[in-house]
Amino acid sequence: MLPPRLPLAVETRAVTAPDGTRITYYATRSPYPGAPVVLLANGLGGQHITWSAQIEHLRGRYRFLTWDYRGLFASARPPEGSPASYAITRHAEDLLAILDAEGEPRAALVGWSMGVQVVLEAYRKARHRARCIVLLNGTSGRPLDTVSPLPGMKTVLPSLVEFGSRVHALASQVTRRAADVPEALGWLKAMGVMNESLDDAVFNELVQGFSALDMEAYFHNLRALGDHDASDVLGTIDVPTLIVTGDRDAMTPASLAKEMAKQIPGAELYVVRGGTHYTAVEFPELVSLRLEKFLAKAAPGAGGTTID
Repeated sequence: MLPPRLPLAVETRAVTAPDGTRITYYATRSPYPGAPVVLLANGLGGQHITWSAQIEHLRGRYRFLTWDYRGLFASARPPEGSPASYAITRHAEDLLAILDAEGEPRAALVGWSMGVQVVLEAYRKARHRARCIVLLNGTSGRPLDTVSPLPGMKTVLPSLVEFGSRVHALASQVTRRAADVPEALGWLKAMGVMNESLDDAVFNELVQGFSALDMEAYFHNLRALGDHDASDVLGTIDVPTLIVTGDRDAMTPASLAKEMAKQIPGAELYVVRGGTHYTAVEFPELVSLRLEKFLAKAAPGAGGTTID
């Protein structure tokens, strides 16, 4: 059995978004004065621990910022409480508010899954704030249209999301009970949802965090995500861009990543063999090394070198 991982050395901070929502975010210490900032946008239901391997690998060169999406974990629900207050445009405003609070004019913007949409929307709003972009296991289009390879799910899923938002209390109970089932990871690996390389300890961290979610806010966010489309942003991107995907990602298939790479001028594409929607935690070393190589060129810091 592997020893438990030490918690990340992050500081917890807060900022008030333009609409009055209190956003909790996390910051690592700068390894040296003026170190470039990497801002990490989570997947829906993800936390900063999801990025542990990448932060640990690169913390000697970069300062990291990430946050809990509005209504989830330590971030408050929007004061107006309407579904529109969870729109991806609001999350992009939260991203920019964090940069403002930290006095950072620019950052490398890295998004995973839902974070891909958030990063693209932030670029639409303030392209001058992005030094470079990394898009991991996501899509620029409407995500619920691609979340399942089963025929007909494109039309069924929005109704399921709407139903889930109405029975969020029941969803919370089911999620908490599922988190206590020790065989869950084995089932997911057997179904091909997650790769065999995913460590049990990492999975348990992710599941335990997910089980504590405010499911009503979660479904508001999921519905907003399903309604969002940032495809028109791709052709306007003029900063270095890296797209990372797994060839077994059933939620946002590799074909979508390849199409995004074609539409973004000069974009680099990295496909991880065997990777699912959770490539960064299934193959942390591969993803960290590829990210290191990209950032060394796109967002070099003091003494930054190109890795061949």
